[in-house]
Amino acid sequence: MIWKAIKPASRLSLRLWQIAILVVILAVWQIASTDPKVAFFFGKPLEVWGRIWDWFVVNRDIYHHLGITLTETILAFFIGTAAGMSTGLWLGLSPAASMILDPYLKAANSMPRVILAPIFAMWFGLGIWSKVALSVTLVFFIVFFNVYQGVREVSPTLLDNARMLGADRRQLLRQVYLPSATSWVFSSLHTSVGLAFVGAVVGEYLGSAAGVGYLILQAEGTLDVNTVFAGIIVLTGCALVMDSLLAVIEKRLMKWQPKSGETEKL
Repeated sequence: MIWKAIKPASRLSLRLWQIAILVVILAVWQIASTDPKVAFFFGKPLEVWGRIWDWFVVNRDIYHHLGITLTETILAFFIGTAAGMSTGLWLGLSPAASMILDPYLKAANSMPRVILAPIFAMWFGLGIWSKVALSVTLVFFIVFFNVYQGVREVSPTLLDNARMLGADRRQLLRQVYLPSATSWVFSSLHTSVGLAFVGAVVGEYLGSAAGVGYLILQAEGTLDVNTVFAGIIVLTGCALVMDSLLAVIEKRLMKWQPKSGETEKL
């Protein structure tokens, strides 16, 4: 939203600054890596790029592992989002149920859910579903609390006006509650993308024979820091792509929102 309010000339200037910062970081990294002690812990950017090139172009052995990690992440993202949205709407519209379940939800959210990974491995085995289950627990609460808050913060005046115009419960849900919660939902989804990857990779760490997390774990076992950083960069790139796709969807679904410039004029 902020980016759209910036003039084209300013956007170009910002892009140049962003690229310049990246170039400086890579240059400092490359120069520092000439010291063997630094290279042992942080690797060398050229060798990291070489690993990525081998994975995608020369050996092409990353696609199987990346496909598994992306499958786990996407499944967890959609399942966790659907469950979080439906639960958030239900409890947001049901004060009695919300008060009854409130301590249990807070307790579940406070629990460090990564410790559930071994339990999920026992329940679902070492296949993708144990990783999906762990990722769902991370995504669910982010989406749930945002949707719940979005529903609870609907203006009472707006609801009263809609009821005066004859809106029934279904119309209120579709035309008032859901639009109010949509901005909260997309805010949570941008965070959920990274958490879905976290759950998938942590699950692969604890028990897997494939996946990018598995490749990183194998590299750590041989102290191959260049491969570790290559895996991190690949996962980061995938998360950024998914986040960009979400931004495109958000832009299309949130056309009804006034732009920042229009808001200032009002």
